[in-house]
Formats: sequence, structure tokens, C-alpha cells
Amino acid sequence: MFQIIKPGTVIPFMKIAKLVEVLCIVAVLFFIGCLCTKGLNWGLDFTGGVVIEVQYPEEANLERIRGDLAKSGISNAVVQNFGTTRDVSIRIQPKGEENQKAITEKVKAVVSGHDSKAQVTRSEYVGPAVGQELVVSGVIAVLLSLVILLVYIAARFEWRMATGAIISLAYDVIVVLGIFSVWGIEYDLTVLAAVLTVIGYSLNDKIVVFDRIRENAKKLHKMAMVDLFNRSLTETFSRTIITSLTTIITVASLLIFGGEMIFGFSLALLIGIVFGTFSSIYVASTWPLLLGISRENLLVTEVKKDVEEISEADY
Repeated sequence: MFQIIKPGTVIPFMKIAKLVEVLCIVAVLFFIGCLCTKGLNWGLDFTGGVVIEVQYPEEANLERIRGDLAKSGISNAVVQNFGTTRDVSIRIQPKGEENQKAITEKVKAVVSGHDSKAQVTRSEYVGPAVGQELVVSGVIAVLLSLVILLVYIAARFEWRMATGAIISLAYDVIVVLGIFSVWGIEYDLTVLAAVLTVIGYSLNDKIVVFDRIRENAKKLHKMAMVDLFNRSLTETFSRTIITSLTTIITVASLLIFGGEMIFGFSLALLIGIVFGTFSSIYVASTWPLLLGISRENLLVTEVKKDVEEISEADY
């Protein structure tokens, strides 16, 4: 396998771990503050709004439709194809005293000016109650996934490792949500899907690191825990960077060429992958050390007995 680090090299990741951890805590507090004060720019999936479907005789020009709607005063419309390139869905969040009928009439005027043969086939109002239910369901989905993962990692490894993993996953989620809050980027169901995807992706990276730490704990029974973590992180560093870069290239392509409809999804994935890779090294692996993990904590009873029988000459 291609190696970024020369064989025998050990990077002292944990040398600056406490400083990095302080910076991470400051960043998390900042983003939590933004979420509490500014909040998220909820999309139509969560706030409710008017959904209008239009059928064109020929392929619809979505950019032109968005531009015509913006000129008519509808600047927050979500315009996308559904079914075929001739069918267009227009989702609009009402402003002020606007109602479904007034918005529909505006859209009809824009559509007629764009193409006299185009027809509005459906107009429907999605109430905020449905959106509020989706918000609650989304929060429950994220929290439930973190709880289940906590139980899984605690059973597979050790509670200190599980705590580090969950703290780092929560860090990843808060950073993604915080950046969306600071920039005011619309948060919809596709972004929620990206957040859940980031949790799964980031966890996989942490499991690889934890496995290597446990393997080395069995073999290098004389090595200090800090050095053991440094060595394990160095040994998995090439795999981590190569995997992350490969994924980042794909997600960046989606971000640049995927268009407006998946911009939020792609951006959330990109942020999550970058910070998830970082948190695998400096959050998930730092907290077990801060919580006082020892070699014995990582090994089951049978392994402890085997380690005791290994001669000191093995390391």
C-alpha cells in the first residue's frame, strides 16, 4: 500500500493534543452560541410553504425560471425537475401576509410569460406543523444514532474509547451545523441526510484507529500509552489521509458541478469529512487518554493472560 509516512517514523500527535482539545472546545462553544442565537436557516422541508408543479411542453430552463421568479419578487423559490425535464416543482416559503392563492397567481404570471403553453398542474400548501414534526424527527434521529453508537463502541472496545468516539462525533455534527448557522445556508432534509452520513463515515475512521490501538496494546506491552497512541495513529495515518482525500475529491466534484439542489448536501459532507478526519486523530483518541485509559482496559481477560506470558525480549 502507498505510504505517506516513511516506515519507522512515529508522529508525536499527542504532544499538542491538550492545546488542540482546548481549541476544539472553544470552537464548539462558539458554534453552539451561534446555533442558540442565530439558529439555522430552515428549509421548506421544515418550515412549510407552497408547492407548485408546472408542466412545460418542452425541456424547462430552470435557471431562467429562477431568474424570472426573482424578478417578480419571489427570491426564495426552490426550483427543480421531477419525473421529466418538462416537469418542474417550485417550492416557496410565504413572506409576511402572502397566502397560497397570491403566490400561485404570481407563479402563473411568471410561467405564462416564460412559456404560454406551460400549465400549473398542482398547487398545495404544506403547513408548518408538518415541518415542526420533521425537525423533531431529525433531532431524534441524530441523538438516537449517537446513543446506539455509544453502546456499540463501549461493547466492542471500552467505555473510555466509546466516550471519545461519541464526543468526536458530536463535535463533527456541531461543526457542520455551526458553519451552516454562521453562513446562513439553508438546512433541509438533504443536509440532515448528509449529517447522518458524516456520523457513519467518521465512525468508520475511528473504528480503524481504535482497532490498531488495541492490536498494538497486545503486542507492545512495555510501551507507554501516549507513545502507543502516537504509534497507532501514525500507522493508520496513510490509510486515513488517502481514504479522506479520495472521498473529498468526489464530494468536491458534487459541490462544484452538482448544482444548487445538492449544494447543501455536498457542503455538509465536505465539512464533515474534513473535520471528521481531524477529530479521529485529536478528539476521539485524546479523550481516552484524558480519562486515564490503561492497557488493561483495552484487553479482555484472555488477552491479559497472554500478555503476561510474553517475554520482555519481545519488545
